[in-house]
Amino acid sequence: MEVSFHPEAVGDALQSRIWYSERSPKAGGAFETELARAIARLRDAPLRWPPFGQGTRKALLRRFPFAVIYRVGMDEIQVLAVAHLHRRPGFWRDRL
Repeated sequence: MEVSFHPEAVGDALQSRIWYSERSPKAGGAFETELARAIARLRDAPLRWPPFGQGTRKALLRRFPFAVIYRVGMDEIQVLAVAHLHRRPGFWRDRL
C-alpha cells in the first residue's frame, strides 16, 4: 500500500527532527531513521496496530516518545500526525 502524509503531519515530523537535531545531530538522524522504520512497518502490515478511535490507528515509535496516527483506506495509508505522546493530546483531530 502507498503511504501519504497529511501536510501538517509532514510539519510534525520535520519540527520534531529539527528539535532533536538542535540537541544532537546523531539524535536527529536517529529520529528520522526510527520514523522511516515505523512507516515501513505500517506499509507491511497496516492493521497490526489496534484501532485508536474515529477510524484511526496508533503505531508507537520504539526509541522515541512519539506515535504515528494514521488511517487505512482502500488503497492508501494516510498518516495524520506524528504526535509526541506527552504533549497536546488530540491536537490532530481536526485533520480527519
